[in-house]
Amino acid sequence: MHEMGIASSVLEAVQAEAARRPGAVPVKIAVRVGELSGIDPDALAFSFEALVAGTDLHSLKLEIETRPRQHRCQDCGAAFAVVDYDFACPTCGGLRTQYIGGDELELLYLELEEP
Repeated sequence: MHEMGIASSVLEAVQAEAARRPGAVPVKIAVRVGELSGIDPDALAFSFEALVAGTDLHSLKLEIETRPRQHRCQDCGAAFAVVDYDFACPTCGGLRTQYIGGDELELLYLELEEP
């Protein structure tokens, strides 16, 4: 389960940022997970909860935003989410589309409470 390693890396980023602001308490961390990233959002959430349990970060909340596979139409330039493996452009019906996203893992934001 590589989600445990990812959750650990997220916590390391939280701790590093909190260390830069003495006295600040991390409240919430948000990540974006693309559907093609190979990351199971439920397993990531479970791993995160297991890692923070019983620590000083036990109240830290993880928010996971999922992002669908994204394509851009080479005919009209429209960007769209691919649903049910339908790669046709919903704007013009064109079939010449190119992959532009959906495999990311990004830290979106960290909320800290200042003393």
